[in-house]
Amino acid sequence: MRCAVVHVGDDALLRAARQADRRIGPRPGGFRPRIMPQNLPDPTTSIMAKFHCLTKSCQKRAARVFAVLLAVPLAAVALTPGIARAHAIVVAAQPAVNSTVAPGELEIKLEFNSRVDSKRSRLILQRPDGIEVAVVLAPDGPSGVLAGHALVTDEGRWTLHWQALSLDGHITRGEVSFSVRRVAQAP
Repeated sequence: MRCAVVHVGDDALLRAARQADRRIGPRPGGFRPRIMPQNLPDPTTSIMAKFHCLTKSCQKRAARVFAVLLAVPLAAVALTPGIARAHAIVVAAQPAVNSTVAPGELEIKLEFNSRVDSKRSRLILQRPDGIEVAVVLAPDGPSGVLAGHALVTDEGRWTLHWQALSLDGHITRGEVSFSVRRVAQAP
């Protein structure tokens, strides 16, 4: 089996090839050159045609070269550490999920498995009565941490809603629920 690609620079050559096709008729052995404009790949053209192969062994060798050339960049992308962990996931939270804290000044801290953009991330604290208050983020924290302070005075179930933008552009959202309750003092 033969395969070939003819790159055409102008329409005159394309017309001449079509006229030759009509005069000669079908080629012996099914050989028919593919004619396509230069720099415009024809999706129906076989990848093997690009190698100008004449024999089966040449085609097999070209297929192996193509597979290796395709595998190397794919392996590099798959083994890159930042791409494997595309979304920022909370690995530690203060206050912890379903914990109980005393009323007063509350330190809020969420640690993520990757770096996050603190300028485009946010924390919103929802009070037991449903009112939401934005938490001002500490500007000097580590790159994988969102931290801030809030005043929690009402007893009940509070929810910390978070939205984090990882540096690769993925946005993740979640919430941490906790309770505020006065601690009974022993007599």
